[in-house]
Amino acid sequence: MQLKAVVQLLHFGYHQAMSCIFPVAIFGTLALTSVIEIPYVPRYDVILLILLGVQYLMYRSGLETLDEIKVICVFHLIGLALELYKVWMGSWSYPNSGYTKLLGVPLYSGFMYASVASFMCQIWRRLRMDMTGWPGLVPSALLGGAIYFNFFTHHFIPDFRWWLTALVFIVFRKTIIIYRVREATYRMPLALAFVIVGFFIWTAENIATFLGAWKYPDQHDAWRLVSFSKISSWFLLVIISVIIVAQLKHVKAGRAASKEE
Repeated sequence: MQLKAVVQLLHFGYHQAMSCIFPVAIFGTLALTSVIEIPYVPRYDVILLILLGVQYLMYRSGLETLDEIKVICVFHLIGLALELYKVWMGSWSYPNSGYTKLLGVPLYSGFMYASVASFMCQIWRRLRMDMTGWPGLVPSALLGGAIYFNFFTHHFIPDFRWWLTALVFIVFRKTIIIYRVREATYRMPLALAFVIVGFFIWTAENIATFLGAWKYPDQHDAWRLVSFSKISSWFLLVIISVIIVAQLKHVKAGRAASKEE
């Protein structure tokens, strides 16, 4: 029994690691460009070129499908729009120069959000995930939209993140993730998965800021730990990614079923 559990854990870890190829590529690129400079090419531009190359190689090698690339592009645009607004509001900054900066935001920054979508798409496919108790398009889309716009509106009206967090647990209280490792099937409450992924992204954010991907106002003089309150922000952002990915999977499954009929 113990040997079987170890084998299952190793298979689970393998699929998790393979699903993190793009996020790991981002951190590797940040680490590499923090110690190696290319003459006459700003760091932000080097990062963008490398990440575009990684995405191309992942697609050509079959690690990512065309549908997954489309989802990643959507998240890149969603993330870039949020970055433009947040930098404009002074929430954080990109102090280095670059040719591919738009209103103070390097274009590679959207990949930080797209990496979450890449992970979600990869792990969904690799673990043959499914869900029960999905609340449906309207409730999930309205909640996802409210969460996204709260990132913008909390600068000039009250922050509703804790109300939205409570609403998440209510709306998704019956939603269970079903995932498969080899022949075994496992289940987990979706809300718990949100918390776990949000924590790991916060950990990754600390690594990214340490490597100079961006800087919060209190990190300009010296690096310091990112506020624990950011976990709630990533928790809510993960929800948006899951809602979009899950809804697209449901639509695709519905089209496949209708074709079979």
